[in-house]
Amino acid sequence: MKVTVLQENLARGLGIVSKAVSPRSTLPVLANVLLASDEGRLRLSATNLELGITCWIPARIEEEGSTTVPARTFSDLVNTLPGDQVSLKLDVPTQTLNVRCGTSTNDIKCIDAQEFPPLPVTDLEGAIQINAGDFREMIHQVAFAASTDEARPVLMGVLIQVEKDKMTMAAADGFRLSVRKAALVAPVPAPVSAIVPAQALKELARVAGDGEEPIYMALPKGRGQVVFRVKDVEVVSQLVDGTFPDYQQIIPRSYKSRTLVSTAALLKACKQAEIFAREGSNVARLNIKSAQGDLQPSEVEISAISEETGKNETIVEATVDGGGLLIAFNVKFLREALEVIRTPNVALETSAPNAPGVIRPVGDDNFLHVIMPMHLG
Repeated sequence: MKVTVLQENLARGLGIVSKAVSPRSTLPVLANVLLASDEGRLRLSATNLELGITCWIPARIEEEGSTTVPARTFSDLVNTLPGDQVSLKLDVPTQTLNVRCGTSTNDIKCIDAQEFPPLPVTDLEGAIQINAGDFREMIHQVAFAASTDEARPVLMGVLIQVEKDKMTMAAADGFRLSVRKAALVAPVPAPVSAIVPAQALKELARVAGDGEEPIYMALPKGRGQVVFRVKDVEVVSQLVDGTFPDYQQIIPRSYKSRTLVSTAALLKACKQAEIFAREGSNVARLNIKSAQGDLQPSEVEISAISEETGKNETIVEATVDGGGLLIAFNVKFLREALEVIRTPNVALETSAPNAPGVIRPVGDDNFLHVIMPMHLG
């Protein structure tokens, strides 16, 4: 293999695939990145057997070939090289990669590419297409609510359902639920349902960049995998086995009180309350006060108490439709939900101190978040 590539392209490609490198594996080759010539470009791939990321970068291929290079050594080296042409030349018998750039010459010991696990080659014909911007925002608004508890693997995934020209993502961890819908570029012939690890979706959002080109999603039959392709990057993930809970049962059908409030003001109040609440069990009390005639405006009083650090209380102006209510939530969960809402105002729908609350962006029907109440004590 003999390849010339720009340092910035090589550094970018390594940055994209490096998140799939396995740092603690019994297989040494999984700590490496595969470098391979591929139809006039250089292909970089990394996998930890659960997640695989491939990136294609422009290169001048003088001799075809492939090898796997230690990810950390190679990335650290490339990041220190001058922004110039990098020459890569493999000595096949010794599996040594010579890396030259400017006045720098380096030899890196590699592992034969034959030992690298094969990544699937997927036909993207008939793949589901969705705008990259929409998909990134869906992941942003849903994946944070997935569980991190390995005892419940199904809840560590995000349920993706596709029907006709609509895609729905849902994630839950037993204390909260996030649901987001979006329109597809083109309708699908048959409904699709899959549970994708939240971590894989977060990586996809990271590598998808800020472009608006479509993301393609394919579910190769019988492989238990999902493949995403955006521009010159492909992300392959194992699907989560199991049945996702029927989340529609968790969403309250009605409410007794609907509180409209500025998203930014409520978020700021939650951040202040969290400073005190985090010392204990993250409890923040929301005292929703409905207007009494014309004398008293409606408001929400957010408060948190810590035996160690003291207490906090913030009043936020609101429009309350229905009666007042005192309810407690995990303030970290409340803050995380508010942080992903884009609209200026947000609605909080409540029924009773022991019933779940529903957070909805005002003027956007594509997102909702259900949050379980905490014991008032």
